[in-house]
Amino acid sequence: MSASSPLPLLKRIPPGLWTALAWYAAAVEPIVEYVVMPPRRTYSLNYPRDGLDSLGAQALLAVAFVLVLAGSTMLRRRTFAAYGLVIVGTVISTVAWHQDEIPPTQFLAVDIALCYLAATRPRRTSLTAAAAALGTLAGYLVLRLITGDDSSIPQEPFVALTVVIAWLIGNSSHQARAHTAELHARVAAEAVTAERLRIAREMHDTVAHSIGIIALQAGAAARVIETQPAKAREAMLTVETAGRETLSGLRRMLGALRQADQDEERQGRAHAPVPLRPAAGLANVEQLAATTTAAGVRVEVRWQGRRRPLPADIDLAAFRIVQESVTNAVRHSGADSCEVRLDYRADELAVEVSDRGKGGGGTSTDSGYGLIGMRERAALLHGDFAAGPRPGGGFLVAVRLPIPAGTEAEAKAGAR
Repeated sequence: MSASSPLPLLKRIPPGLWTALAWYAAAVEPIVEYVVMPPRRTYSLNYPRDGLDSLGAQALLAVAFVLVLAGSTMLRRRTFAAYGLVIVGTVISTVAWHQDEIPPTQFLAVDIALCYLAATRPRRTSLTAAAAALGTLAGYLVLRLITGDDSSIPQEPFVALTVVIAWLIGNSSHQARAHTAELHARVAAEAVTAERLRIAREMHDTVAHSIGIIALQAGAAARVIETQPAKAREAMLTVETAGRETLSGLRRMLGALRQADQDEERQGRAHAPVPLRPAAGLANVEQLAATTTAAGVRVEVRWQGRRRPLPADIDLAAFRIVQESVTNAVRHSGADSCEVRLDYRADELAVEVSDRGKGGGGTSTDSGYGLIGMRERAALLHGDFAAGPRPGGGFLVAVRLPIPAGTEAEAKAGAR
């Protein structure tokens, strides 16, 4: 069963059925009143009692019924042609009744068809259809002026006003739907952009950390390759492992990008991006610390508070902030150690990464994308971010990420 609410009854009825109901009601009513029912004292100039006595008039009215029925049936599939059949059927009905004008009730079906056409077709097509209706009314008015029949007030201006109103209603609906489609396309495009920015941050964090480790281990291997071949071999194995992990992460991310592009080309429209599976979380902090320590910079991890499952976005963001901060400490601070503190509080997660290096911390030599990425991650989760030199020397990165109430059970369920 669909989760969406059903459409209102008026919207569930096809437009062709509305057109047919309006036309047939206006066509059958005078037949019943002025032909079938017994004669009355009242009479109608538009519908004379003997108007349908001839077989030719009856045949013309039957043709009009068939044309309007065909037009109403094909209104959705061939809208403009069906609209023309409705107009022709309406004109033929006036010929059958020997009328010199179209009654307003009979022209209501044309207005309904025009409203649907203006709502679903380009403006140029709908303007052409409106001009056809107005031209038909003008033809009746000119014909009466030529024949000199001015016995009554002309109805054509009033009927023409209903044509204009029908076109305006349909055109407004067309513009509203076009605007809604544009908004949906814009939201989809923004979602794709946001996803690719996230992927760019993931790639920067992964590559920057791995390249830092590789550079450090390669440098260590070069220094001890002649005096301590075993340690040089161990360092190069670490370089190989880090390189393979980096390549694997890059293939996964680039594969997601390529899949998204292929899906867009196949479907011919923007859509929600293919989400990446989180590659890491705070459960990998100890492994990160061990890898960095093996590279020559000791990382000490301090856990405070009650460790508990976190929402996936908070867990991944916290790990990436720790990873980027440790990478900056390895590459730019010149320190031989750094400290990572993770404090699980009641309503937030506090992350601090500090070192006792020369105080650079990446602020002067780094490209700046690391700190910008960390700040963006914290801002996306409505958290606080601060980074700068410590008063006693070194560099400190401090982040507070709010934990929404009631998310612990959801995080446990998602981890299963």
